[in-house]
Amino acid sequence: MNDSPVAIIGLGLMGEVYAQRLLDAGFAVSGYDVDPARRARLKAIGGTPADTIAELAKSSGTLPSRCIIIAVFSTAQVEDVIENHLLPALGEGSNKIVICMSTVDPDQVAALAARVTPRGIRYLDVPVSGTSEQVRQGDGVALIGGDPAIATEVSDLFDALFVRRFHVGKIGDGGRAKLAVNLILGLNRLALAEGLVFAEKLGLDPAAFLEVAKGSASYSQVMDTKGLKMVRGDFTPEGRVKQTLKDAHLMLDQAKAVGQTLSVLQVHADVLEACAKAGEAELDNSAIIKEVRRRGR
Repeated sequence: MNDSPVAIIGLGLMGEVYAQRLLDAGFAVSGYDVDPARRARLKAIGGTPADTIAELAKSSGTLPSRCIIIAVFSTAQVEDVIENHLLPALGEGSNKIVICMSTVDPDQVAALAARVTPRGIRYLDVPVSGTSEQVRQGDGVALIGGDPAIATEVSDLFDALFVRRFHVGKIGDGGRAKLAVNLILGLNRLALAEGLVFAEKLGLDPAAFLEVAKGSASYSQVMDTKGLKMVRGDFTPEGRVKQTLKDAHLMLDQAKAVGQTLSVLQVHADVLEACAKAGEAELDNSAIIKEVRRRGR
């Protein structure tokens, strides 16, 4: 049992899964979320909730947190958590390891790290590839940007969370790799949705066709993670439409900055925007099949 707790800020789909995996591995876990229900859920699974970020940063019980994981939604939230809450609570020169596992703007993350590192924050940029259910099952992939020596200090934590991890470079490169991975993943998801609707329109049984597709040259892992959700209309979230849309906008912004046109991604972003306008932002991102069907009428 590692008695010094790992602190988690953000206890949504991913944050709760991180907490559960760490608890199962024998780590003590403390956590904070703006939603009291999520804090109550952490307590129910064996963690220690904090009422404020300051309380979480300073201590959990009698022991200071070993490191702090950030699992919030947006770049602005990451900046706010660190600069307006963590740093004032920790004070200058804390030497605390902060691991940002959010998918956010890589350039802004690098700039943030440059601002806070001189003040005693040891920053790692570690977005995660995989749905919340994949991470729950141990099949998530960590994409690490930052000092390898710092990553080594928390290698046992990464061992508990992920089966696989890659050190991809400096701070910001983790986010860049995640966006590129998510671009490919999202287009696979859209292709699957369109293919299933096409098969259905041709008179094929979608569930039976899904098995054919899995056994064919068109196979992608998305068929395993999202295929049945699309066929059954089960859009219980493991990765929400609004999160995928946020990531798509980050990709388009990065592509514009480097002079690349992502024309196919723009189609995906348009489909996601339509889902959000239809009130489907909180559904699983497999709900894009609903918009594909609407467009096919």
